[in-house]
Amino acid sequence: MHPTNTMLNLVSQGDIPHIRIQADERQPLINFRELVRYRELLLTLADRDVRVRYKQTVLGVVWVILQPLLGSLIFAFVFGVVARLSRPGKPYVLFAFAGLMAWNTFSAVFSRVSSSLLGNAQMISKIYFPRLILPLSTAAAAMIDFGVSLAMMSVMLLFFRSWPGWGVLLLPAWLIILVTMALGLGLLGAALMVRYRDVAHIIPVMLQLGMFISPVALSTLAVPEKFRFVFWLNPLTGLLEAFRWSLLGPDDGTLSLPALAYSIAAAAAAFWIGGTVFKQQERSFADVI
Repeated sequence: MHPTNTMLNLVSQGDIPHIRIQADERQPLINFRELVRYRELLLTLADRDVRVRYKQTVLGVVWVILQPLLGSLIFAFVFGVVARLSRPGKPYVLFAFAGLMAWNTFSAVFSRVSSSLLGNAQMISKIYFPRLILPLSTAAAAMIDFGVSLAMMSVMLLFFRSWPGWGVLLLPAWLIILVTMALGLGLLGAALMVRYRDVAHIIPVMLQLGMFISPVALSTLAVPEKFRFVFWLNPLTGLLEAFRWSLLGPDDGTLSLPALAYSIAAAAAAFWIGGTVFKQQERSFADVI
């Protein structure tokens, strides 16, 4: 039989092997095994983000301390001196610094994670690695800023001779919930920002508005009762109050279990929605970006 005829017969019989490449839809929302394999890349990118942020600055990492410190001094002057909002607790600068420390962590994780893909577009379009590495590396860099701010908070507590109680042991729990919420929102923002660049302009406006409806430097007790529900609708309110409760005591913060349950549910929902959208869009990042 002629070779050509033999090949035609094989084709007609469907004997030519085919290789089909497709993603495994059964993979979990976060593939921890793959992240462990690329852990060195994660640490390298986190280290790079920290170095690049403070490169060619005179004060360097001191800016992490100055920003919330100056902000807390301004809030202490506006609310404590000008508005004369009397409080039975610690000095107002401690109250404001504790709130700003928590808010700045949320804001930093949210904004940096949202822009992590666009900021590394060349890497995404040229080489393969788990795309989740980029958001996680920026979040890890933000945790370094939180550590520096927490050290400054400790110094201020010593200066004012204010000692936190046993509630400080719960501070890591509030931090995990806060970062989970910010990371989930950031993943959603990052996935949308690849396709819709307008998101890069919307997020800063959202953060500015969010700061006004969050008890960053103002206690919920100082808000008129008829408007207080607006603050409690914000899932960050319970976390900010819990931060101050852990660092400054019950006179400066409120530990509301219903509010914390609401914050935990909001953080879980934000992380699930953001992670799901990020995973669904992940395969198209290199083509669209």
